Amino acid sequence: MTPYDLTTRAARAGEEARPAGSTPLVEPIYQSTVYAFPDLETLDRAMSGEAPASFYYRNGTPNAATLERALAGLEGTEAALVAASGMAAISAALLGLLKTGDHVVADARVYGVTYALLAEELPRLGIEVSFVDACDPAEVEAAFRDTTRVLHVESLTNPLMTVPDVPALAQIAHARGALLSVDNTFASPAVFRPAGHGADLVTHSVSKYLSGHSAALGGVVCGRADLIAQARTRLLRLGGTISAFDAWMTLQGLKTLGLRMRAHSGNAQAVADVLVNHPRVRAVYHPGLSDHPQFHRAMELFPDGFGGMLAAEIEDAPGFVRALAGRIPLAPSLADVMTTLSWPWGTSHRPLPEGERRRLGITPELLRLSVGIEDIGDLLGDLEAALD
Repeated sequence: MTPYDLTTRAARAGEEARPAGSTPLVEPIYQSTVYAFPDLETLDRAMSGEAPASFYYRNGTPNAATLERALAGLEGTEAALVAASGMAAISAALLGLLKTGDHVVADARVYGVTYALLAEELPRLGIEVSFVDACDPAEVEAAFRDTTRVLHVESLTNPLMTVPDVPALAQIAHARGALLSVDNTFASPAVFRPAGHGADLVTHSVSKYLSGHSAALGGVVCGRADLIAQARTRLLRLGGTISAFDAWMTLQGLKTLGLRMRAHSGNAQAVADVLVNHPRVRAVYHPGLSDHPQFHRAMELFPDGFGGMLAAEIEDAPGFVRALAGRIPLAPSLADVMTTLSWPWGTSHRPLPEGERRRLGITPELLRLSVGIEDIGDLLGDLEAALD
């Protein structure tokens, strides 16, 4: 054994050959920021993409690559790209497609920060955006121009749970030579897979249902391999890389996605059925209610349930929130296994001008419920006690 100095031995600690003969049941976390290569030829093949390999953290880790394969498989697409957040994924997807002079058509009901990206950031790059009611195909089609490259919608909108006709929107976009981008965060591939209905790009905040436990931050865009390659180039240049730990945590949550979504969907339907009949509740927004404006479309597109989201206008909303303190948290996110409340007026849709919020039906009295997987009797007991 070479008699190296202690400084040398400390610097090289742990670099001996890994044990062979068994395989870990759970993928290890690959926290290394850089990887070594045996020769110039191998390094060159890795850098050119000829032989896929990890070489630098910003370009992706083995944990990120595993998560990408899993999510592409679940969404039924050729490829996927994971990013540091849902907004990083949407930004990379759009910037991979658009250039100065291009035009985007988008649903006016998109998530507030997505709205800000479209309304404020893209125009700074010379990209024009038109907002429409995506549930009105005639209005969508009328907004298209010769320069329109992308139509962007959400499969279930945040927070009012409208249901655009994704197959019809795909036909409109494709007939005009454009692509359809669908944010599928509220649904997850366990209840809806937009690519199977014509979507070209599918995005998620993986921090929500895909991870499921409010413990990991990330985003993903899924789609054709060439489109994902373009998005990957933009993401690497902007530096929006997901951490190895967040990718690993998301993959652990993903393993129970199907079980969780069945529980989320069933509980949310039960909560909606109770709230809609309570005298203190002025309105309930959930696609499983027969008076929902897109009820029949929702039943056709979402035969396995609608996930755990709903919204309601409640008399004395501040008092209702206070009455739930200690039982259901007020938290500006969604899709935890535990039920949470959110206030869209002051959180998710705060970036929208006040007039636009009111026009879309987002008022200070509107509360969003992310219904968890708790025992439904306990959950309804908490809600009814707060209402009463």
